[in-house]
Amino acid sequence: MEKLKLRDIIAEALEEDLGMGDLTSSFFAPDHISTGFFTAKADGVLAGLDIITETYRLLDERIEVDLYRQDGDRIEQGEDIAEAEGPTAPLLSGERVILNLLQHMSGIATGTKRAVEALHSSHTRVCDTRKTLPGLRMLQKYAVRCGGGYNHRYRLDDGVMLKDNHIKAAGGISRAVSQLRNELGLMVRIEVETETRDQVLESVESGADIIMFDNQAPPEVKQLVELVPDHIITEISGGITIDTIGDYRDTGVDYISMGSLTHSVTALDISFNLND
Repeated sequence: MEKLKLRDIIAEALEEDLGMGDLTSSFFAPDHISTGFFTAKADGVLAGLDIITETYRLLDERIEVDLYRQDGDRIEQGEDIAEAEGPTAPLLSGERVILNLLQHMSGIATGTKRAVEALHSSHTRVCDTRKTLPGLRMLQKYAVRCGGGYNHRYRLDDGVMLKDNHIKAAGGISRAVSQLRNELGLMVRIEVETETRDQVLESVESGADIIMFDNQAPPEVKQLVELVPDHIITEISGGITIDTIGDYRDTGVDYISMGSLTHSVTALDISFNLND
């Protein structure tokens, strides 16, 4: 993760949570020292451990953090993943921000790992989408990578994706691709979203770099992939879940993109408790 951007995200989260200060923890003297442990309360995959270090660095540089594990590690229920020692007030003041982000990111990593393992393919890769929470895209997409997934576009200026509304407004796939080729640099890839066999053939003929099959069942995907030359990347998206992703294992598609990796994530339960 980009450290400067991470600090900006954390600083904004702390400002939102702290307001003018933590009234509950304000009675602890500055020299009151405690030690606390971050502990997994469920099995999963970690993502976002730097959040612990960076949050406490912003709150009080006297706090020392010892990370027991690394991002991408599998963890088991009851396992301590990090220790923090320092002034009690900032230790407690940063707890909620840390847990909110750490649990969310680890939930994404855990869900991604489950999808990758359910697919169980040496060829097809699982990737995310732009269906992310505003302001948290960097963290969410990083968490997908921690879970063994890949990132699709980060922003709209990363590449072209012609969806149904673009195609309608432009007057067809061929016309849209042709116009974009004349305006964009040679390093920019063009992806076309298709819904029918004819659209796939038109996308191939127009010179698309990536062809996405939208909301297609495995048998249809296998047939459509055979229409696409090897130099064109193929992708499937739409309605695929961890329960159904394995059905696409032998279709030959290059990527499966899943918005649910980020927009429907279940947080991984993690706690923070001071030592007795």
